[in-house]
Amino acid sequence: MKRSLGHKSSHNGTEPVGKLEHKNGRKVELGKKVTLLRGISIIIGTIVGAGIFISPKGILKNSGSIGMSLMVWIACGVLSLFGALCYAELGTCIKKSGGHYTYLMEAFGPMLAFVKLWIELVAVRPAAMSVISLAFGQYILEPLFMPCSPPPMAVKMATVVGLNTVLFLNSMSVTWTARLQVLLTSCKLLVIIIIIIPGVYKLFKGETSNFDNAFDLSHLHLSEIPLAFYYGMYAYSGWFYLNFVAEEVHSPEKTLPLAICVSMAIVTFCYVLINVAYYTVMTAGELLASEAVAVTFAEKVMGNFSLAVPVFVALSCFGSMNGVTFVVSRLFYVASREKQLPEILSMIHIRRHTPLPAVLILYPLTMVQLFVGNIYSLLNFIGFLRMLYLAFVVLGLLYLRYTKPDLPRPFKVPLFIPVVFVATCFFMVFLSFYSDPTGSGIGLGIALTGIPAYYIFICFNNRPKWIQKTLGPSPLTPNHGAESQTCFG
Repeated sequence: MKRSLGHKSSHNGTEPVGKLEHKNGRKVELGKKVTLLRGISIIIGTIVGAGIFISPKGILKNSGSIGMSLMVWIACGVLSLFGALCYAELGTCIKKSGGHYTYLMEAFGPMLAFVKLWIELVAVRPAAMSVISLAFGQYILEPLFMPCSPPPMAVKMATVVGLNTVLFLNSMSVTWTARLQVLLTSCKLLVIIIIIIPGVYKLFKGETSNFDNAFDLSHLHLSEIPLAFYYGMYAYSGWFYLNFVAEEVHSPEKTLPLAICVSMAIVTFCYVLINVAYYTVMTAGELLASEAVAVTFAEKVMGNFSLAVPVFVALSCFGSMNGVTFVVSRLFYVASREKQLPEILSMIHIRRHTPLPAVLILYPLTMVQLFVGNIYSLLNFIGFLRMLYLAFVVLGLLYLRYTKPDLPRPFKVPLFIPVVFVATCFFMVFLSFYSDPTGSGIGLGIALTGIPAYYIFICFNNRPKWIQKTLGPSPLTPNHGAESQTCFG
């Protein structure tokens, strides 16, 4: 049995209003169950997953040398930290779940927020879940087929099993999902330590031949740098996910900034060391030729124990699948509460207190992309769209400082941090039209389709009856809801 939360849309306030009371007097709501430890585990657990085992190949290929690839890893870590600090400010002054969507709504209004939601729903989230899930299927089957690669169809079948398991867990219990995330985050850090220690040990023993001429720039092409950054930012992506569940965070004024800073310091340190370990053991050519970098590394240094590495990597990917499902379901839950998605998505299970419909909404599109796409073609596409809307969100932070200077800001970042972040993101987006015009053009085209979709599904008062039955009256009509709004373009 499910009931909808009675939240009222509020575009000029910073907190959600209203709760639903069940007939026995018990309030049905998503509780504040995300502590500091769970917050850190959500951030690290969603960042560390498929990215660190997929991106090294893409970064090396597009940066041209080992030294430049390490510089890209460090630069992406610093840029991600800047973005995370900006989100910490946004999360402590706008205490609503939903992340990017909510901040765009507060800063620029419903149209830009809906376009972001549209991109997430039809493109980014299904593609991102497909990438993580395919990596899980690839690595979980590696021990069974070594030294050969698993058959592609077997990988996809294993992927389906993993995806269904994650959706089931997120539908059953918030508490158990959070506890599982803590456990899987420990597995992620363990596999990273297992890779770092032997690699760094060999480095200290003097095995540095692979770093000779590390900064050879003969293969560097400026037009390919954005693709290297896309791979790097994909590996770091996840620093913004705790903001998606801000309403479920205990003491967000303290927890959000602290969890973000601790998590980013740990992840950046581990990512740089794990890449140093890779390059100590493997040449650039061997890394580029590898289909599973961590497995190739393990085979070279660990002997029989190498069979355990792909299992731990698969658990790492499973943790990312679990964490992403947990936080992204809250995005659709909040969008439904704002009347930009069907009302059913803002309903929660009375006994389990999970947003069950919001958990399941991505399943059909994810399954389609799972069977028609491949990892590397999806990553460039995701990178362009993600960099574009991150730039707009942080631009919204600057805009809110100007339009709402009196908004309470328990945590405030220095001005140069959002300025550097926005400028870098827009520069990479514009430069990517030279490095990957097809992928960037498709991404921009999908983003632009959100504008007519906004007018069809949200603005028009005379929408078709089937749309009105699904979404209800337009939230922008004068008589709808507690606030009167005007549709603008």
